[in-house]
Amino acid sequence: MSLEERLQRLEDDRAIRDLKARYLRACDSKDPETVRDTLLPDARVNFEGFPPFDNRDDFVAIYRQFGCVPGVYDIHHAANGVITFDGPDRARGQWALTFHNVNLTHRTLTQFGVEYDDVYERRDGRWWIAQTASRKKSVVIESVDDAGNTRVIAMGEDTNAFGQE
Repeated sequence: MSLEERLQRLEDDRAIRDLKARYLRACDSKDPETVRDTLLPDARVNFEGFPPFDNRDDFVAIYRQFGCVPGVYDIHHAANGVITFDGPDRARGQWALTFHNVNLTHRTLTQFGVEYDDVYERRDGRWWIAQTASRKKSVVIESVDDAGNTRVIAMGEDTNAFGQE
């Protein structure tokens, strides 16, 4: 690989990492238009616990419905990203994610350990998320009573209790 190609690879790696950060920060700030702007129109989204989506607009509609409501606060912290290039305009990413959710309606605190597998494509001179999939690795869900006391209601690998009391 030439020096120019190596430099381009570093710049592309950085652009992909920034893209993922922009997506996650948009999720946390309830910004569906920025979420939409990180995904290709025909992006495939397959997050455990949700139906699969084969376009960004259907995914963003569900995100608006569940993630952009009063009393729901999310924090997505991705780390340990590994970017692998399949060519000059296609790459794959693996990320470990810590997800925190505060739900005032259900009075729950939720933490997930999640693994992301992404595919990125460069189109029209910029990087996009072409595919993203997640699977939950662990969960802790706590309920909060009126006095502020917490009680663990789910812990371990059972992630099906999310959103329940």
